[in-house]
Amino acid sequence: MQEPRDPESGTQAQGAGVAPAGSAAEGDGAVGYRGVTACHAVGITYRQLDYWARTALVVPSVRDASGSGTSRLYSFRDLVVLKVVKRLLDAGVSLQNIRRAIEALRSRGVGDLAGITLISDGTTVYECRSPEEVVDLLQGGQGVFGIAIGGAFKEIEGSLSHLPGEPVGAAVDEPVVESVGDELAARRARRRAG
Repeated sequence: MQEPRDPESGTQAQGAGVAPAGSAAEGDGAVGYRGVTACHAVGITYRQLDYWARTALVVPSVRDASGSGTSRLYSFRDLVVLKVVKRLLDAGVSLQNIRRAIEALRSRGVGDLAGITLISDGTTVYECRSPEEVVDLLQGGQGVFGIAIGGAFKEIEGSLSHLPGEPVGAAVDEPVVESVGDELAARRARRRAG
């Protein structure tokens, strides 16, 4: 992934990149999501998810499959990265360029990701951390489409509000427990318990 270039000076543009406080995934790591849930939340097939995990494009950070009978467990951050991969593929970016972009995002925390917009010309993916960088990139004629990662956060949150999650410390054979993050999920949990 490349940093945008200032069209006037030709140097790398620098952005402030401050992530919004109270970002969508403050609780990232408290709940994990199984493969089927990840597919529903992101809008991909299980076959895509499996291929991306086996080829190390997006490996689940909570728990990887470790043989027969075990299942992968993805974090909220993993789901956001999966959504970015899907959007880049849908826009026609090559898997090779997507791998480079995802590699650059891998080291970022959830808060850092929320403040990033990816812009691509179909060949190269540029990382922008401020509105000024986006404008500079577009004025320089480098960008064709953009992906605001903060928007992907909101989409994933909306999808997960009605999908099951499980506590990260749960044993492999324990049943899936829904994340009690909203009122509807809390009611379901109370109904099952009592």
